[in-house]
Amino acid sequence: MREKRDEIIILRTTKAEKNRIYEKMLGMGIRSLSAYIRKMALDGYCLHLDLKELRRMAYLLQMCSNNLNQYAKCANESGQVYAADLEDLRIRLDELISIGKQTLAKLTEL
Repeated sequence: MREKRDEIIILRTTKAEKNRIYEKMLGMGIRSLSAYIRKMALDGYCLHLDLKELRRMAYLLQMCSNNLNQYAKCANESGQVYAADLEDLRIRLDELISIGKQTLAKLTEL
């Protein structure tokens, strides 16, 4: 179970400092001021990863799993699976593997 955050720290800033904090927070794509300040205070940095490839990979993975479920259902009902359907699934899985390798390569550069 997560530890409850019930301690409060009050931080005084100027209006300019507050605006700068919000600009940096929003620039990182973080919506919670509390989460942003906590992360910066504890770790000293926030890492914003905008990996469109991961979103594409998640989408393809979802589509492949849906298709695989449909193929399994068809095979169980009729005992037949079409070669074109399996080839389509293989192509999608190859694309997933390629995207995964590219993403890992980008992450190792960080």
